[in-house]
Amino acid sequence: MSANKPKNQRPLLKWAGNKYPIIDIVLASLPKGKRLVEPFVGSAAVFFNARYERYLLSDSNGDLINLYRLLKQHGDRFIDYARSLFEPDNNRAEVYYLLRDEFNRQHDDPDDPMRRAALFLYLNRHGYNGLCRYNASGGYNVPFGRRSSVYFPEAEMRFFISIAAQAIFQQQDFAHCMRHSKPGDVIYCDPPYLPLSATANFTAYHRDSFGLHQQAQLAQLAKDCAARGIPVLISNHDTPLARELYADAQLQTLQVQRNISCKGDGRGKASELLALFKD
Repeated sequence: MSANKPKNQRPLLKWAGNKYPIIDIVLASLPKGKRLVEPFVGSAAVFFNARYERYLLSDSNGDLINLYRLLKQHGDRFIDYARSLFEPDNNRAEVYYLLRDEFNRQHDDPDDPMRRAALFLYLNRHGYNGLCRYNASGGYNVPFGRRSSVYFPEAEMRFFISIAAQAIFQQQDFAHCMRHSKPGDVIYCDPPYLPLSATANFTAYHRDSFGLHQQAQLAQLAKDCAARGIPVLISNHDTPLARELYADAQLQTLQVQRNISCKGDGRGKASELLALFKD
């Protein structure tokens, strides 16, 4: 592992549930290994701060992976291109919705991947509260965030570029990613969380739903990987179902600040689990 990689680097994306606030706890819970595999890479907060020789970073969200690949490939050129969308005059609802419409018109067959990646970054930073949400037709539907000013994450992108050579970015299903892991890998899974109540909805980060079947499949795959000598760490809400699914894992409980509710009194602390499957 690299001894020079600094810790506590913020990710370049705003992301609901990103692990930056508890990054030290997550890193301390990850076993040693040669390669870190993340089937739900999201904001890549763990990648930004972990110390492994290599990384396989995967997600089912093609827009997310497209952004990471283009930033890795084009570096300064992409930063300069994306910066043009962060002019103060673009921090208006009417501009946001025009650019969101442009983004959605090309979701099935983008003719300009760099433009789409820059738009994705713009929408992420100008949209509401770090949400990344699509409707059933694949349309990005996060509303305008209404911030007085919007931060352009140049420093975070430059840090990403400095470490991206060690990483491979792939758009793929979590199950495929985990089944193709191998001894020497360490897997960290940060899936859409189980609901805290029977009436709550599952959090959907992409058009593909992640329901009870996928939660159970993830737990079984974690057990299978552990049996092959590949440790798996999973984050999730601390619920009776999570404890049932992760009955074969070492469980760690922690309190995490909520940051997704639109109501101030809905941003209290929630109990979460870190479940380590290890042979």
